[in-house]
Amino acid sequence: MKVNELVNRWVILGAIIVAGLLLLITAIAIGFTSPLQSSDVGFVPADLTVIPAPTVTSNAPPTATIDPFAPTPVPTGIAIGNYVQISGTDGEGLRIRSEPGLNGNPDFLGFDSEVFIVRDGPREVDGYMWWYLVAPYDETRAGWAASDFLTYIPSP
Repeated sequence: MKVNELVNRWVILGAIIVAGLLLLITAIAIGFTSPLQSSDVGFVPADLTVIPAPTVTSNAPPTATIDPFAPTPVPTGIAIGNYVQISGTDGEGLRIRSEPGLNGNPDFLGFDSEVFIVRDGPREVDGYMWWYLVAPYDETRAGWAASDFLTYIPSP
């Protein structure tokens, strides 16, 4: 059998007719089916949920909440029992005196950054507030100092 015998005008004409019938059936099937979505495209309002505002249920004042993890408040100023540090003498030191006032005899010189414990005071003499200081490392280093050159520091 030769190729010429399989391919002739009747075979080609039959193939064209079968293809045309398949296209016609497909077009008719598409025409009779309804679309999946509506072709109406319009305004669609959004869903909205209204949550009412809270209302007052009591006229009593609110109670304070205590934070259990908050640090314990510490004193923030010069007071008896607090630690102070000498500062502001520009390296010249601070005269620690035997009595409050400028007329008291200087016992020794306290240097910048030196730390003391406040044991007595305040006393106002000669325009200054005076505090009785004691060195925590040496009880013999004790005397009165003007508060203008003292800075509160937290307990070491």
